[in-house]
Amino acid sequence: MKAQLVVDGGHELGEGVLWCERSQSVFWTDIHASRLWNHHPGSGATRSWSMPERLCCFAFTANAEQLLIGLESRLAFFNLASGAITPICRIEDDLPGTRLNDGRCDRQGRFVFGTLNEDAGREPIASFYRLNTDLTLDRLPLPGIAISNSICFSPDGSLMYHCDTLQERIMCCDYDTRTGAVANQRMFADLSGQPGSPDGSTVDADGFVWNAQWGGSRVVRFAPDGSIDRIVDVPTAQPSCVAFGGAQLDLLYVTTAHEGMSAERRAKDALAGALFAVPLADVRGLPEVRFGG
Repeated sequence: MKAQLVVDGGHELGEGVLWCERSQSVFWTDIHASRLWNHHPGSGATRSWSMPERLCCFAFTANAEQLLIGLESRLAFFNLASGAITPICRIEDDLPGTRLNDGRCDRQGRFVFGTLNEDAGREPIASFYRLNTDLTLDRLPLPGIAISNSICFSPDGSLMYHCDTLQERIMCCDYDTRTGAVANQRMFADLSGQPGSPDGSTVDADGFVWNAQWGGSRVVRFAPDGSIDRIVDVPTAQPSCVAFGGAQLDLLYVTTAHEGMSAERRAKDALAGALFAVPLADVRGLPEVRFGG
């Protein structure tokens, strides 16, 4: 399980990686560059699109040319062919220090996302939300956070995983697949004392959680009981997000970042900000759920 370099993009904050089965290509964002990226392994072609604000997260939709995007201040639809942006709603206008961060569709095609507090004190004033398929917005009744991350769902959709990166714990809660109600939040995995902090996550077909560990140069697979099943080394310090891809969903794509690195440290960490893929012989992922609105 050796990580292989896919695109040496040098992204300051590569994030939000997703595999599109329809196009057989991988999408991700460089948040601070306000840019969406795409790489097609079959042809080797790589392209990107400029965004009007930092692009923090996104989801596929039923329309092959359209994405649901989470910009720093709002949700919108983005047309890949024309570049047109159709606004949906603004988020946390009353909290100017926050922006959107992590997001992923639940198993019913509703988009669940969180925000991040950029103010120096990092007070836990950010929240988790859900954009329903009728484009109504719900704030999930979960405790306030500073940096939302690790949003993903069990294969049957009945568990939601999430975290506040600063708390160094991945949490889970019961998730009603019909109503979207959340209950019984509890700790899933404790990362305190581990080399890195929890960042983006995904779930494989067996219900194991894969988590990119920022600062830890690794991705960790957690069993459903929260124990560590395996560790995959990544040849750069700051892995940020993971997604399964490839025709058989047997590749683990990993975004990375050089955000916050000094010039000296970055010179030593030459692959910071690259996109990697890890071939997996015994694990398969699940198809990414498309937004149902």
